[in-house]
Amino acid sequence: MIRVLLADDQALVRAGFRALLDAEPDIEVVGEASDGAHAVRLARQLRPDVVLMDIRMPGVDGLAATRQIAADPVLAAVRIVVLTTFELDEYVAEALRAGAAGFLVKSTDPAEFIRGVRIVAAGDGLLSPSVTRRVIEQFAARTATPAPPRKLAELTDREREVVALAATGLSNDEIAAKLVVSPATAKTHVSRAMVKLGARDRAQLVVFAYEAGLVRPGWLS
Repeated sequence: MIRVLLADDQALVRAGFRALLDAEPDIEVVGEASDGAHAVRLARQLRPDVVLMDIRMPGVDGLAATRQIAADPVLAAVRIVVLTTFELDEYVAEALRAGAAGFLVKSTDPAEFIRGVRIVAAGDGLLSPSVTRRVIEQFAARTATPAPPRKLAELTDREREVVALAATGLSNDEIAAKLVVSPATAKTHVSRAMVKLGARDRAQLVVFAYEAGLVRPGWLS
């Protein structure tokens, strides 16, 4: 059973998401929060598998709450999905950098929304080929903080190559086909790179790839 925590300041929005998710046999909404501070408290209390986090909330906003949850080692298994009204929300890339596993636009088709929750619960980053790439590209284009050279130096040449391919949105199977290796080998390279870089999931791996210059905006055409 996938246990979900909803964090949104609009009760009607939370009710809609709850009705949608609770109708699924493998998903259960275990709590609701109306602001970021409440979301952090409930995350520590309930230990959900996934937190659906609205960005704009009063008091402690979703970005600050994401940072707090992602920084808590006790909550390392909790995956955060940022909810946004617009595809190119200015805070989405910062949320990914802070530790979110991905994001969903609130107007997403219900079936895709549910699929996204399942993807994140399974441990994968929610990185759509179109929307998420554009967001991270915009973020990378204006970021002034490169990744520490030491971390980049810890990667083997093959791991750098795999991280760059993952940053273009390729799955492990697609990376394997590109490099002519087995899917298991590709998965191992991705996992080792994540450990070396201290990345919680593929979303943070993608952000690192842009910050480190392994992939640059405009390369994804």
